[in-house]
Amino acid sequence: MLKITITSTKGGVGKTTLTANLGALLADMGLRVLLVDADVQPSLSKYFPLAAERPTAGLTEVIVRGQVTATCITPTVFPNLHIVVSDDPEGHLPNWLLGRIDRGFRLRFALHSPVVASNYDCVLIDTQGAIGPLQDAALMAADMLVSPITPEILSAREFKHGTMELLERLEPANALGATLGPVKAVIYRQDRSADARLIASGIREDLTRLDGRVSVLATVVPHAKAYKEAATLRIPVHRHERRRDGVMPSASTVMHHLVWELIPSLKGVHVDALQLQELLS
Repeated sequence: MLKITITSTKGGVGKTTLTANLGALLADMGLRVLLVDADVQPSLSKYFPLAAERPTAGLTEVIVRGQVTATCITPTVFPNLHIVVSDDPEGHLPNWLLGRIDRGFRLRFALHSPVVASNYDCVLIDTQGAIGPLQDAALMAADMLVSPITPEILSAREFKHGTMELLERLEPANALGATLGPVKAVIYRQDRSADARLIASGIREDLTRLDGRVSVLATVVPHAKAYKEAATLRIPVHRHERRRDGVMPSASTVMHHLVWELIPSLKGVHVDALQLQELLS
């Protein structure tokens, strides 16, 4: 089972959209996917329609009990795609975690629960932008960290400094046998301007100097209206924009390449129009 945490120390860079669309494509590829909304602002929990109107339980029970039970998991309307919803709108969980000596490991251990290990191939965890114990728990639970970076000067600076501080803060956990997963950065919402391309090139150059601790993916997610449209419609973007005329690749093409780069064993697995038709029927 592969566990991926989508993270950034800066808010508003597209973490939730990326988490939702990666999870939905993996599910359509036939993997059993569990989304975990580890943000007290429950954006991921509201991204796709749920099969149950009122989830019985969610992230609070997972963190407090240190275990995932069947009652914590809610199916979405899409096959193979389930979610642990965020149910802490007042933000009590970070404060509760702060007083725990095992705060960095509670989600990590919870995801070893039999109901997760036996029923899912992949877990994707969305995080809050604010640094704190809940974000740390989500990072320590993952095999891989994926961080979207918008090609803007302030966003690039925040990523470089914030990510290095984050890695240094969590390094002591290595002594406890919990190695932090590799960090994969993805250029996100890049427009077609020369300025954006120049900043993206600078990001790649800067991150190569971080002693190999962060790598930048070759796949670039463009700034395109299809991603906003799909979010408004509450459907996966690869279903919304299957093909596109012109120079810019379709959202389906971009998301497939992103999945193949993150999980090389899936390279060549493609959700084609016929499969989508079967899924939609």
